[in-house]
Amino acid sequence: MFTGIITDVGRIAAVEEASWGRRFRIATNYDVGDLAIGASIACSGPCLTVVARSEDDAAGTGNWFDVEATTETVSLTTVSDWSVGTPVNLERALRAGDEMGGHVVSGHVDGLAKIIARDDTKDEVGETAKFTIEVPDSLSRYIARKGSVALDGVSLTVNSVGGNRFTVMIIPHTLSATALSQWQAGTKINLEIDVFARYLDRLRPTEQD
Repeated sequence: MFTGIITDVGRIAAVEEASWGRRFRIATNYDVGDLAIGASIACSGPCLTVVARSEDDAAGTGNWFDVEATTETVSLTTVSDWSVGTPVNLERALRAGDEMGGHVVSGHVDGLAKIIARDDTKDEVGETAKFTIEVPDSLSRYIARKGSVALDGVSLTVNSVGGNRFTVMIIPHTLSATALSQWQAGTKINLEIDVFARYLDRLRPTEQD
């Protein structure tokens, strides 16, 4: 489980194709000696498993960890677009006693959304960005004004909703501390709806009930 609070922006250092999917090497500022093999890390949304780390590399080729993504993950998320140099929002799994700063995030991407427009405002404090985002019709029902969404792994509050589009405002700190600064009109992003909305919808009475 995660909170959508990004603690590092890594970069793709290598990509390896496989019959079952792809293996990625991610350069990071994390203390990889504290990363257990098998640990879960949210990588721009999807929860991926650490399968190797630089501490185990006798050649000493930098600070990195490896993750693997199956063909399904590659086909359903922006993982398909990752190449060497791509920035990746990173969050380690929540530990008992950690501060719950964002909202409950599972690391299970529900679908792809698309940036429709970006409007920037700059002042003495820094740069703020307003993004208009379009989601698949099948997911639009789960987006609520002042509700929570995870976009590329970042916990954000919905400002307004209209049809299958909604807006979010990104403060200067979030722009500088995440890869969201790279978003532009046309950018595809990973969307995870609020987990509570998902289960409430499942419990909603149907006509048969």
